[in-house]
Amino acid sequence: MSSASRLGLFYVVSYLGTGVSLPFIATYFHARGLSGAQIGLILALPMLIRPFTGPALAVWADGFALRRTPMAWLALGAGAGYIAMLAAPGFSTLLLCWLVGMTCLTTLTPLVDVIALRRSRIEGFNYGLPRGAGSAAFIVGNLAMGALLTVAAPSIIPIWITVAVLGCALIAATVVPPDRVHETEVAPDKAARWKGLGALLRDRTFLLAVVTVGLIQGTHAFYYGFSTLLWRREGISEPMIGVLWGVGVAVEVGFMWFAEPWRRKVGPERLLVLGGAAAAIRWTALAFAPPLWLLFPLQALHALTFAASFMASLRLIERLAPPQSASAAQAINSALSAGFMLGVATLASGPLFDAFGVKGYLVMAAMGGLGLIGALRLTRLAPRSGFKGQIS
Repeated sequence: MSSASRLGLFYVVSYLGTGVSLPFIATYFHARGLSGAQIGLILALPMLIRPFTGPALAVWADGFALRRTPMAWLALGAGAGYIAMLAAPGFSTLLLCWLVGMTCLTTLTPLVDVIALRRSRIEGFNYGLPRGAGSAAFIVGNLAMGALLTVAAPSIIPIWITVAVLGCALIAATVVPPDRVHETEVAPDKAARWKGLGALLRDRTFLLAVVTVGLIQGTHAFYYGFSTLLWRREGISEPMIGVLWGVGVAVEVGFMWFAEPWRRKVGPERLLVLGGAAAAIRWTALAFAPPLWLLFPLQALHALTFAASFMASLRLIERLAPPQSASAAQAINSALSAGFMLGVATLASGPLFDAFGVKGYLVMAAMGGLGLIGALRLTRLAPRSGFKGQIS
């Protein structure tokens, strides 16, 4: 089996779980009697502490000989957190279980991305192929759960996610390519690994890049947490909500699989500009509860608000970071873009949902505008001599 196929299998199983957790976990918490503010806090807390847990776990992971070993352990930890949600008696314990599950699961993504980016560069395959396969699996999980919830109780949601992450543990241990973390037989000591992390945090261009990506990706918080509840309130059925989520992910897959030549030509900085502009447009339009037919082209903007900015960030961070700090760099990027920024926005989304309903999307549009300003700033920064060259 090729490296692309091995990695694609991991992404597929991982995103079968994410395709359920992102759009439907709020449904589970709502069924457990939690308010919008409580749901927002539960969803936000793992993201808010991720600037600390993400880099710390990345430094821990770099102490292993093989990159896939800590991935397997993290997936097992995630499974324990998710399955425990079924027995959690109330808000505090649900918060703790979700915190454990999400902290472990979200650390998997930058670790597998490091392997995939390196293998794609060495072996010459498009990173978007295995990663896009994961996004396609997101659609499958999304549509399947939308159908299941018409006949099953919401408790099926954490069960599905648990099975997916346990599958990730098995695949990580046995199928993911056995890439070494370090070229030498002995890993650098912990102090040296933390020193490399500190150097990244002192790099102003690196920080501008991760904050810009964080602002653009953070605009998805209200959508991830409450679009399902809002669309249901507007009279859209559960299966159709699954279709709407599927459209967003379908254009994401198409971008990753087929837009490679265009992406190389445009470059990561300008992709971020497009992502910020699209975010401002998409969320402003959704704030006015558009009719069903208009939701489809707005969902198609996910190719820019998520996929373009995500792909740009991976290549941009890879270029800015030295090889020995690759895991830490991608972990910091993930901690801010899918962590802290998204967490702050998610924390705000609960009260916004309770107080303003669909108009909460306007705050996300404002975040997109700030991300656009950061992206425009990045386009004016000349590549430094230490860069690895134009990002592909």
